[in-house]
Amino acid sequence: MRIHSDSFEPGKPIPATYAAGTPDGFGGNRNPHLAWDDVPEGTRSFALLCLDPDAPTDPSLAGKAGVEIPVEHPRGTFMHWAVVDLPAGVRSIAEGSASDGVTKGGKRHPPGPSGARQGLNDYTGWFAGDAELAGDWFGYDGPYPPPNDLRTHRYFFRLFALDVDTLDVPERFTAGDVLAAMHGHVLAEATVWGTYALHPDAARA
Repeated sequence: MRIHSDSFEPGKPIPATYAAGTPDGFGGNRNPHLAWDDVPEGTRSFALLCLDPDAPTDPSLAGKAGVEIPVEHPRGTFMHWAVVDLPAGVRSIAEGSASDGVTKGGKRHPPGPSGARQGLNDYTGWFAGDAELAGDWFGYDGPYPPPNDLRTHRYFFRLFALDVDTLDVPERFTAGDVLAAMHGHVLAEATVWGTYALHPDAARA
């Protein structure tokens, strides 16, 4: 199975139109185009995850005045998108069809492919203490790395071909729920990734 995007080149910078954040504030936050082929026989649905494995593990450093987050700072994973039950006949997701702009407090009912379900992304926890932005952030919300982070972040779009029509996940599911529910049902996986950074001197991890 193969996946590609017309919105960015593999391993290259993701344009700001697909990011939640820019140096000047919120970005275009459009979901990028994705398309796939060479689907294995027996596929009954797909799941899609978008993740950043370069998120600083100490969130208190993000945007802190006078502080730069070094490349070697410990990193964790930040989930930007979790989709399940993509019908087996679907072969693409159009640019901007699931997200077009930032919705403060999160998208409660994000658009997207018919029949698919979209879970909570990690902005739900990130903005939990913010009176203006707190809420359930469902669907796609793009890159917004700390502007003081010296590491260039990578964003992986991982597509899974599954042997079940629907995954057993709760209504307010997360990427962790998806990974657990997929166990034993993955026929194939394909990945495409791009990069994004806000610090002008960010270096590749």
